[in-house]
Amino acid sequence: MDVSQRRKETWKLALAVTGAALVIFLALGIFVYKAVAEGGPHLPIYSVETDEKKVAVTVNCAWGDADIPELLELFEEYDVEATFFILGQWAEKYPDSTRAIAEAGHEIGSHSNTHPNMAGIGEGRIREELDRSAEHIERACGIKPVLFRAPSGSYDNQLIDVAAKLGYRTIQWDVDSRDWQNPSAEEMAEKVLSAVGPGSILLFHSGAENTPEALAMILQELSTQGYQFVKISDLIYQEEYSIDSAGRQVSLAKKSAAG
Repeated sequence: MDVSQRRKETWKLALAVTGAALVIFLALGIFVYKAVAEGGPHLPIYSVETDEKKVAVTVNCAWGDADIPELLELFEEYDVEATFFILGQWAEKYPDSTRAIAEAGHEIGSHSNTHPNMAGIGEGRIREELDRSAEHIERACGIKPVLFRAPSGSYDNQLIDVAAKLGYRTIQWDVDSRDWQNPSAEEMAEKVLSAVGPGSILLFHSGAENTPEALAMILQELSTQGYQFVKISDLIYQEEYSIDSAGRQVSLAKKSAAG
């Protein structure tokens, strides 16, 4: 084989390798885009893209239950359908409060069983936390949760994947009241109202000192602005959706119609 022919064969081999590499690169690019930009199982829902003035008020229950009657009364006054993310141990300790939340028509999700940092703890432990939590909640109020919020909002790909395998939608938030830091009611209300928008998911906690007072201000103002307070399941899209890199859920059907 002369030098010219050897060069041609070398170029053919190089082109073949480059072509194969390009195919792999594009495939990986599509996978990453789907997993991150289009809402593969690795991202929880932080908020929802919508033109409607709807928000979801959520309450994490991992501390005391003394303020539950006040919160339920407040939600009834402002026609709020809230979502409570309840620790399994909390449901076990406070079954009457868990039942009262359910009987008031609010949605109940899991907040794990013992409130560990669930990022990197292993699939077996994740399953145990979710299964035990569901058992305690169902025993207390007859509801099997299908929503999940990670303790402290800490998650990794494995946690989101395992939760999805077990039938859970993982929900985060885009508006944090930071009530666990015990700001004044006025500070809390100002912080929340400056950040909220259509499709927002608001985070509060039971057992936080100034939360009921702050919530009264927030709900009053948002009601005046024409907002409706809905459960997470009534805010999120159940099918044909993507989740962008910021965790915002987008309806593919609406996006296609608009485009």
